[in-house]
Amino acid sequence: MTALRLTWVQPEDLVGHELRQAAEDGRDALDVRRRWLAAGGHLAPERAGASPGPGDPALRALAGDLLDELAALERPSAADEPTGLAAIHAAAPGPARAPAVQAAGAEDVALRLEAGWLGRAAGCLLGKPVEKLPLDGIRAIARSTGDWPLSTWFTERGLAPDVAARYPWNRRSRPTSLAENIDGMPEDDDLNYPLLGLLALERFGHGFTTADIAQLWLDELPAGRTFTAERVAYRNLLDGIEPPCTATTRNPFREWIGALIRADVFGWTHPGDPSAAADEAWRDAVLTHTGNGVYGAMFAAAVIARAAGGGADVHQCLAAGLSVVPARSRLAAAVRFGIDSARAEPTGTPEGFAGVVDTLHGAYGDHHWVHVLPNVALLAAALTHADGDFSGSICRVVSGGWDTDSNGATAGSVAGLLTGSPGVLPGRWTGPLKNRLATTVAGLDGIGFDELARRTAAVVEPPAPAAGRREQEGTA
Repeated sequence: MTALRLTWVQPEDLVGHELRQAAEDGRDALDVRRRWLAAGGHLAPERAGASPGPGDPALRALAGDLLDELAALERPSAADEPTGLAAIHAAAPGPARAPAVQAAGAEDVALRLEAGWLGRAAGCLLGKPVEKLPLDGIRAIARSTGDWPLSTWFTERGLAPDVAARYPWNRRSRPTSLAENIDGMPEDDDLNYPLLGLLALERFGHGFTTADIAQLWLDELPAGRTFTAERVAYRNLLDGIEPPCTATTRNPFREWIGALIRADVFGWTHPGDPSAAADEAWRDAVLTHTGNGVYGAMFAAAVIARAAGGGADVHQCLAAGLSVVPARSRLAAAVRFGIDSARAEPTGTPEGFAGVVDTLHGAYGDHHWVHVLPNVALLAAALTHADGDFSGSICRVVSGGWDTDSNGATAGSVAGLLTGSPGVLPGRWTGPLKNRLATTVAGLDGIGFDELARRTAAVVEPPAPAAGRREQEGTA
């Protein structure tokens, strides 16, 4: 009998991740760390869940106790990094209800949304085969196949055998995500979550609650299609834990990138209204994340909302994203660092971006590759350096490593919206998608991006006057 590999849920596999998060938070966890190692626990997060079969019952019990103890430690950054929406509004540099930008007509919005959906898919697909590879591996593969700086899909054609052996493709993506085998958009969580967000708006409207999102997941999202913070929150739901405690209970992944990749639909459906988009993203994000993990979602939603409204360049969009998150947070600092690093490269050429990436990896290389901070810094840098150009944005961000498919997806969404129309997107990116998306979200497998755009446009919420907008204050 094959043993189950219950990744990202067993207490003994979470302690190493929580200790790492504690160090990033500035919590004093040295005593917990000593006790964990003395009991035979491991600190190698990448090995979490790698060993099949049940763990030592005593070690598992200790791990649970230590996770609870770590959660209770004082967090020095708490004042600057709140999770409650009212506190986030108070700490954000811009007004919580900034004046809305006048959105384009309904037909223009639908075209722009189709470009956003297609851009998200293309950017995600570009990053899929090199997900989890180190930066050196991505560069070696691109150089070996004559595509450096990166400019198109990855391929095995011309790949040197020694490079292929040293840096194997992502196992699950290799059959569907290389230039020679792309046949429509394969399933990916970076597309599943926007689908679920669309379903949420269709079923519950813009007044949805975090509990509505939780119920939708239980109804429509297979547990095996969740990862890291989302899987922990899913487990917590099944244990009877209610939001927002689903995000804080034994969840060391709560500041990773998962909430950010769910945010697009809230931006798409609030064209020109970054604040409203960010507030909706908050209600979705607190199911699984806290602090910087939530800010990542709010930032992305606001950037995308500004792009969806038309009439803005990418730099104005990034500024809109910064306006909705606490100015003293590490997330805001990472975005500013990414932008400043990109602007410090005077040529703006693809070749010059490698130096920007090296700067970012020097600053954030100690973080897990799925943590929100390095990834949002890279996202901001790529969009800035490419000046919002579609091909330049997705190729730069994927060539920068870390969470390649997620970053490619978000950069593609933003840059796709900025083109204004799917017809403006280069055919080399949209053609292989064949207007077809694979998914395990019930009833949506094989759906076309044009149909998704029409359905998304149907739930767009017109900007409301600032005084009349529904307040979504809360705590988590």
